This record gives sequence, structure tokens and C-alpha cells, in this order.
Amino acid sequence: MKLYNKKKKIHKPLFIKVIFSIFLLLSVGLSSSAFAQRNNPLEFDPRAPQAGGLIFRAQCATCHGADARGISTIDAPDLTLIWTRSETTDSSVFDIIQQGVSGSIMPPHGFPDTEIWMLVSYLRSVAVGGSVEAFEGNSNRGQQLFTENCSQCHRAQGFGGSLGPSLNSITSRRTQSSLKNSVRAPSSAISRRFKPIEIVTSAGESVTGILKGEDAFSIQIMDSYQQLRAFEKNGITNVRRDLPSLMPVFDQASLSDSELDDILSFLNLSR
Repeated sequence: MKLYNKKKKIHKPLFIKVIFSIFLLLSVGLSSSAFAQRNNPLEFDPRAPQAGGLIFRAQCATCHGADARGISTIDAPDLTLIWTRSETTDSSVFDIIQQGVSGSIMPPHGFPDTEIWMLVSYLRSVAVGGSVEAFEGNSNRGQQLFTENCSQCHRAQGFGGSLGPSLNSITSRRTQSSLKNSVRAPSSAISRRFKPIEIVTSAGESVTGILKGEDAFSIQIMDSYQQLRAFEKNGITNVRRDLPSLMPVFDQASLSDSELDDILSFLNLSR
């Protein structure tokens, strides 16, 4: 009689994740109880973000995107920005993952503490870094220049429009060089939440604005007068999406480098 062993089928992604978690836990010399502490015990382990990234893409990317920047059709935040809020800590992010957010689509998760700390480490590794260099402009002049040139579309320090992105705490999320590039060449990188669109209705009306939502039957936009409008698709004859940014180009003639420095210094006050 021939004897043989029947091998049990193993779910490879889960098996690899578990083995990696155990290996990482043993390698840092921590007992399971250590993971209940409020400081990330994996903070200085370079392998933790890698393991956390695997877990994130398997468990979280459906809502937050594979790059953690969110998905425009789902009400889930860009997680690369969570550390731009001064009150955010590793332990508060741990609690959000474990307990969820009441009243939102974010559910509680029963991951082992080890894996949650890996997720926290991963989110730390992809966090957006803000401006670290000194701001050389005059913030008082910057406020006046912001009011004259930017406030019609952008909001900062409690005033301004809504056609463009809010600039509150923008210097904690973007470097000075990237912000200057957005002013000099606004079409070089357009946020997916502020994509320009132009529609022509069957009545001959042409409307340009920012796409705010779209479903099988309608398109919702904020027009150039900052009015929210909805159009039924059966009443639209043409749609253009390949448009440059609605933000005008501010060259040296319209806004000097020193004036731009002043505006950035004003925006840095809300950091």
C-alpha cells in the first residue's frame, strides 16, 4: 500500500502577511502586550512601513486608493494629509483604524494591534511633507495681495471663494516650490477634485466650471460664478473635459517673486 500525505492548501497572501507579522514582532523583541502602548513600538523599524503597505493595499485601498490619496467618488479622505493636522498623533490614527469613525463609512477593524501599528507606520511613510524652509515675505502685504488676486476663488484665514481648493494650512501640505509652480503653471497639476469641465445644453447654453459629481443621468458642477448646478445628460449636447485649469497663469508681470513670497507668508499663518 502506497502511503502519501495530502497537503493542505494555504491562502498565500494571508499566509505571507501572518508570517511577516510574526517575523517582525520577534525581530524587534517585543511581547504582544507591548503593542497596547500608545507610542508606536515599530516607529524605528524600516520593515514596518513595507508590511503596512501590503496590509493597506489588501484591506484599505478599496476606499482610500492604492496610493492612500482617496477615491473621488467615495467620501473617504486623502490619508497622506492626516498628519498636517496638529492634533494628529500615532495613537489617534491607531484609534481611528481600530474603532472606526461614527457616522461615516469608516468601520471599526479587528486587526491585531501589531498590524494596526504597521498600518500607522505605512501612513507615516507616505505622509505629505510641508514647507520646511523659512518664509521670507511680508505676511501683512501678503494678505492684501491674497485679497486682490486669490480670494475670489480660494479661501484662507476665514474668507474667500470656493471655486478653487481651500488654502488653509496649505504650507503644511505643500512645499514653497510646488506652491509657486502651481501659481506660475496651474495646468501642470490639477487636483482630481477640481477638474474643469464645459458643457453645452440642448438650449444652446455653454457652462464652464468644476466637476463636482456625475452619475448615469446627470452632471453636477460648480460654475464660474460659484453656483452649484445640475444638468440632466439627456439635455446635454456636448461635454469637454480636456480643459486647462480655470486658474489664470500668474507670470512675473502680474505677480512678482517678492509678491508671491508675501502671499505664501500670509498663507503660512494658518499652518
